[in-house]
Parts: sequence; structure tokens; C-alpha cells
Amino acid sequence: MAFIFTEDQEQFRDSVSRFLKDKSSTPDVRSLMATEAGFNPDVWVQLSQQLGMTGVHMPEDLGGAGFGAVEMAIVCEEMGKSLYCGPYFASAVCAASAIRLAADSTQMEALLPEIIAGERLACLAVSEHQGVWSDENFSTTAVARDSGYLINGLKRFVVDGGNADLIVVVAKDDTGVGFYTVDANDVTVTALESMDPTRKLAHIQFTDSPAQKLANGGSDQLKLLLDIASTALANEMVGGAQTLLDSALSYTQLRFQFGRSIASFQAIKHRLADLLLELELAKSAAYQAAQTLASSALWCADGQAAHPEQVTEHASLAKAAASEVYLHTALECIQMHGGIGFTWENDTHLWFKRAKSSEVLLGTPAQHRERMLTALCAQPTDLKDSA
Repeated sequence: MAFIFTEDQEQFRDSVSRFLKDKSSTPDVRSLMATEAGFNPDVWVQLSQQLGMTGVHMPEDLGGAGFGAVEMAIVCEEMGKSLYCGPYFASAVCAASAIRLAADSTQMEALLPEIIAGERLACLAVSEHQGVWSDENFSTTAVARDSGYLINGLKRFVVDGGNADLIVVVAKDDTGVGFYTVDANDVTVTALESMDPTRKLAHIQFTDSPAQKLANGGSDQLKLLLDIASTALANEMVGGAQTLLDSALSYTQLRFQFGRSIASFQAIKHRLADLLLELELAKSAAYQAAQTLASSALWCADGQAAHPEQVTEHASLAKAAASEVYLHTALECIQMHGGIGFTWENDTHLWFKRAKSSEVLLGTPAQHRERMLTALCAQPTDLKDSA
């Protein structure tokens, strides 16, 4: 299989890039990260309703564009390049995908159209003590009542938890693990001060919070949901790393020392070449993960869907590779900028903070490599041989 973007996908990337360059400049990022919400509602309306980015990977009968994981990954990569501040990852990727995986057709018709249109913001509350989501890590419980369920527990580090109108929460119940929807007015949200102010985080406390159960949620859906989120985040990270590499290259060409550009020094050339190689390898992993996810049962309807363990293998490989490359590129970019690279006025620290926070979001590189190896060992022999 050749992992090459089609002409239509390249044109789509170009339109997304032009929009984000205009609406998510560095001055915009700096002003938004100082606000409580952390995003511009007017830009969100344009992004979701005029351009349809929030539904690019969702079915047309629910208000989406009817494309797939590759187009979603393109949006995430371009958002990573511009450091977009907004609830796209939390609402359009994580929460919307959770509902699509775990809900029945009636529930999807009731919940997804408003989320896809950007009219209702949602978030996904999963993490408690571990970064990698597993059905063994949850202490939050759901107890059945006559009119639904009551949720009790604490969910940590919820992305855009303070902006959400609807919360999709994963909790233990009498069947194992279930997916539930909770109104944001029925929980206690505590905003967190994190090192990365461009991505808002919150703790959410559930205390006898009324909830409705999504009909088809379970451990298998949770596993695929982590694959989707990891693939999206990996593509976002390689986009950010590309911006940092471009910044380092541009600065070294402008900076003169001993009467010549420092980009002409052999040591700088070697470091930039190494960064380029690492980034291209991480991009390959991220693009492959998106292609494999696009051929999973969620998007593939021709009976030739990729094996679930192969989807997990590629998603976790991409997350691990992109995490390390993003952080390494950020550190190298700061060093190549010299003394100014450590100052608040220089923009490099914005991407460095996003790189550091993304490294541990959804699990560390070590955790994802272990997950990747576990998935590889669980694959049929013919898939192992082809890998």
C-alpha cells in the first residue's frame, strides 16, 4: 500500500491551512490562551458550520461530510502547525467518536448532529490515574436507577472539560465498562492551571450525576476510541514539529556569526538533517496510522476491514514516535535560537509546552510501545509476517 494523499486531499489540506493561518496566528494564540475558555466562538462557528471541519469524518446522514480518518488527520496536522486553540480535539474527535462507537442509531441521531454542527460542545471524560485508557483503571461507577443511571467518581485531566455542554464519561457498571452521557450542569468542574495554556484541562467530579447509557459501549469500543484519539493526536504533533523545524531553519539562515549564516556551519547542518529524518519517520507512522484507521470497521464497509489489533499497533506506534520527535524538535529549536529561544517574547516556548503536554496525554511513549507490542503479538500470523 502506498501512503500518498490524493489530489482532493491535498486541496482540502490547502484550504484548512489557509483558514488557520488567517484565524490562528501566533498573536491570536497568545490572546486566547490567557482567557478562561481558550477559544474564539466566532472562529469556531466558521470552522464547524462554514467549513464543516467538525464533521469531516462523520456520516452524511448525521450532518457530516462523509469522509474518514485521513481527512480528520489532515485537519489535526494543520491545527498542530498553527497551534489552534479550540475544542476540536475534545468535541469533534474524542466525544463525537465515542458517541458514534457506543450509541445506537436513535442516540446518534439525537446527539451527534448538534456536535457535528458545532452548536453543542462535548468532551470525553476517561482518565483517572493512568494515561492509557484501560477498563482496569476506572473507579468511577454507574448505578442503575428507574429513569437512568447515577454516576459517582472523579475524572482527571479532561480536555476542554470547562467548555463542554455534554460530557461523555466512561464508568464501571454491572456489565463491566459502559459509556454514558451527562449534562454539564450536573457535575462539578474544576479548571486546572497546566504548563500548556493553549489546551484547557479540568477535573470533573460526578456526585450522583444523572446519566443516560449509550447502548453499545464496552471495552472493545474503548480500545478503538483510544486508537482514534492517538492517531489524531499523533498527526497534530507532527504538524507542530514541522512548524518548529521550519522555525529553526529560518532562524539559522538569518542569524550571522563570524561573517556567515550559522546555517552554513556543519554542526548545525547535521542537527537539522537529523531532525528532518526523525520528523519524516514520525510523519510516516502518523500517516500510516490514519490510513489503517480509515480501513477499520468503523469506516470500511466493503468487508475488507483492517484487523483491530493492526489498528492498535499502528496508532500506538504513531503516538510514541510523534511524542518523542515533537519534544526533541522543540528542545533543538530552542537551542538553535540561542538566548532568545528561552524568552517569553519568542514563540518557540508555545510549541514546546504543547509538545510536553502532548507527550503524556493519552499515555507516555513507553506505555504506547508496550501497547503496540501487545497488539502485534495478538495479531494473526499472516499479519505479523507482513508487518
